[in-house]
Amino acid sequence: MKDTARQPDVRIVKRQEVYAGKLLQLRVDRLHLSSSVELVREVVLHPPVAAILPILPGGDILLVKQYRHPVGEMLWEIPAGLIDAGESPLAAAKRELREEAGYEAREWVEVTSFFTSAGFTDEMVTLYEASDLSLVGVPDPHEIDALKAVSLHDATSMIEEGTIRDAKTILAILSHRITSS
Repeated sequence: MKDTARQPDVRIVKRQEVYAGKLLQLRVDRLHLSSSVELVREVVLHPPVAAILPILPGGDILLVKQYRHPVGEMLWEIPAGLIDAGESPLAAAKRELREEAGYEAREWVEVTSFFTSAGFTDEMVTLYEASDLSLVGVPDPHEIDALKAVSLHDATSMIEEGTIRDAKTILAILSHRITSS
């Protein structure tokens, strides 16, 4: 449910596009608030993302390991990817589950949508749980280094130990833990 509280009176005085690349755009906005305060905000514009918590028969969850260049590390994550122009979040989730994990699912539940870091980017992730999985192929070897089936308990331990550090993955696992207990 959206918060219906009154939004602040903000006027954009100047908007400057600083960079436009294949994946994202960077702009600088100069804002004037009703309190007569002027602020400058750097904003990263990012396409929306679909993320999937794949639940295997028996209840284990499937994680993928892939290299993430911005942090210079291999990370354990749930499958996820950009939503293409004109594509629905669910269609993107189905495509990403096939590409990154080699699975299709018969059951899909939309869990939530969330901003990844609203302080500087508009990136929105739509999170799904996928179950009744069938193996239909192999992961894209250019993206995915490994797949791992783990119990919900072990996934929670991986978070506590710092083995899983990706925010969308942590949110998906903890949300599933809450709803399944």
